[in-house]
Amino acid sequence: MNKTKAPSLFQSILPILVLVALLAINVLLVYGDNALSGANQFALLISGAVAAFVALYNGYKWEEILEGITKSISSALPAIIILLLIGSLAGTWLLSGVVPAMIYYGLDILNPTIFLFASCVISSIVSLATGSSWSTVATVGIALLGIGKALGIDDGIIAGAIISGAYFGDKMSPLSDTTNLAPAMAGTDLITHIKYMTYTTIPSVSITLIIFLIIGFFYDAGEQVSQVDSLQVAISSKFNITPWLFLVPIAVIVLIVKKIPAIPALLFGSVLGGVFAVIFQPDIIVSIGGADSLILNSYKAIIDAMTTDVAFETENELVNELLSSGGMSGMLNTIWLILCAMIFGGVMDRTGMLKRLTQSIIGLAKTDGSLIATTATSCMVFNVTASDQYLAIVVPGKMFAEEYKERGLHPKVLSRTLEDSGTVTSALIPWNTCGAYHSGVLGIATGDYFMYCFFNLISPLMTVLFGFMNIKIARIKDKKEKNN
Repeated sequence: MNKTKAPSLFQSILPILVLVALLAINVLLVYGDNALSGANQFALLISGAVAAFVALYNGYKWEEILEGITKSISSALPAIIILLLIGSLAGTWLLSGVVPAMIYYGLDILNPTIFLFASCVISSIVSLATGSSWSTVATVGIALLGIGKALGIDDGIIAGAIISGAYFGDKMSPLSDTTNLAPAMAGTDLITHIKYMTYTTIPSVSITLIIFLIIGFFYDAGEQVSQVDSLQVAISSKFNITPWLFLVPIAVIVLIVKKIPAIPALLFGSVLGGVFAVIFQPDIIVSIGGADSLILNSYKAIIDAMTTDVAFETENELVNELLSSGGMSGMLNTIWLILCAMIFGGVMDRTGMLKRLTQSIIGLAKTDGSLIATTATSCMVFNVTASDQYLAIVVPGKMFAEEYKERGLHPKVLSRTLEDSGTVTSALIPWNTCGAYHSGVLGIATGDYFMYCFFNLISPLMTVLFGFMNIKIARIKDKKEKNN
């Protein structure tokens, strides 16, 4: 049998130090906002190579390392497929007039003062109903972003409001995969987990909404609202705007609520968008298709919208910026980032380096509050190093479950901590699957929006605060409960 040595703490930290150093050079000194166009991907590969060399030194075979990489990438394949379908959906929803219609009617309802507050609330409701922050951002999120841009609001703040609301719903929805995963790892049940999360989640989302409401008062509604008419005229001059177009996003949301998996639901939404384009936007179909046959015109226009860049020109430059999509090809850079991140995470996980990092800090947790803080920190570390929110819940959940029981803490304390820190912070890391996804879908760099994701930033702080102040910290009442 192949004898391997357990990695030392320094060996486990070394690849992360290399990654942090390279990322700092890329972002701060060389590439700036363009770091995600290739430099950060290469940084992840180099860091993964450092981890692999350490593993080889410790006796691991290359086949074992490759097995870890393969398993890691395999776990990300559903996310990659979803990203491609989101690009396709964005293209056909633009071609059909769905997104333009959302912007057109949204300009009638929302104004800069309440827009951020309303965006967070709308995203929360949709995410609660669907159980998916990803689907929420890809549907109503895209429309809200367009409306916010038209109202003159900064892109990063808009994304922060959308993502904050989406993750509130994702955290609290019984349909969410992470909301089911966290109690399963901790050893409690779903309903108990959701009820217990309200103690930290309600204050977090309340503070978030108040902040967005205050920010809204600093936007001058007068100048932007006066431009609404010109924006709507520009949109209606290019597209046939009708409320019937809302049947497309409604159909997708209904499918997701009915627990249809995201991949077939998004594929259906993409195809349905193409059908509606043929019905409601025949002039655009003809102009894009360029063929003599209506069938060939329709086919070419829909396929182009799904796969490549599509843009529409009007007399309004702001509208021109809104009416563009990269299709599936626009998602390839994000997919590249995810693949490189999963390579790095796969090596770190398979060779025991991630486990070593977590074990090293368990001994530092002397009090219940410090144990909760250590758990939250571990979840965030795994989001940075393993680049996947599921690993950020599963690994700390497995490693800390026994420690919580030994200290007489109820499993729901662990499940809440996992969700408060592992789920929400995943969207703040550029190379995490969630951060890369949201950045790719919204077209906004993670570095431009993360500081405005107030809910995602407040949630881990709130759970740590509750721990240190011993607020609503449930304890095991008897030995029978302890053994369950």
